[in-house]
Amino acid sequence: MPFQNRPNRGDEVVLVGRSNVGKSTLMRELTGHSFDTGGKPGVTRQPNHYDWAGPDFMFTDLPGFGFMSGVEEGHREQIKTDVVRYVEENAEDILAGVLVVDGKSVIDIIDRHQAKGDIPHDVEMFHFLQEVGIDPIVAVNKMDKVDDKDERLNDLCDRLGLYPPWQQWQETICPITAKTGSIDTLEEALADRFHEAKRDELLQFVS
Repeated sequence: MPFQNRPNRGDEVVLVGRSNVGKSTLMRELTGHSFDTGGKPGVTRQPNHYDWAGPDFMFTDLPGFGFMSGVEEGHREQIKTDVVRYVEENAEDILAGVLVVDGKSVIDIIDRHQAKGDIPHDVEMFHFLQEVGIDPIVAVNKMDKVDDKDERLNDLCDRLGLYPPWQQWQETICPITAKTGSIDTLEEALADRFHEAKRDELLQFVS
């Protein structure tokens, strides 16, 4: 069943990504509101929307896709289909699509899928956002666990089809650690999107 009950809000920022990369933790940091999180992948099965009484705007944490322990493949594929459909149907209202990845494991996961001849989910989602007219932001989470930060981010740019060095893509590639509240780079990128959309009144949510 497709996702139901989208709040009657115009513009939104969506968080997309694999299960267990920290989307719900990031959502908490962005909104100041707690959502169900857990070490077990697949905790979020329906979108978590968070809006405010005044502005015509909301943040949406979409369910994680990809492998989930204890979740059958058919259900995993349905979740991914529902995520894609939601983004397609609401693309005109999405100010930013934030692809959240695990900085520690994302390169290994991408390379493993490519070695099997598959299109990695993260790469596929990045290009999908572009195809539907959404300028993606990649929130590279858990960077506190990464020693070779610049090398890792350069490798990620390479896998996504962006020319390294990563520093020239700072409105697209945002190293963060949501668990410790270190999300300044993402907030700056979102602020740029809000300004471009002439929604400067939303800057209060990322400052």
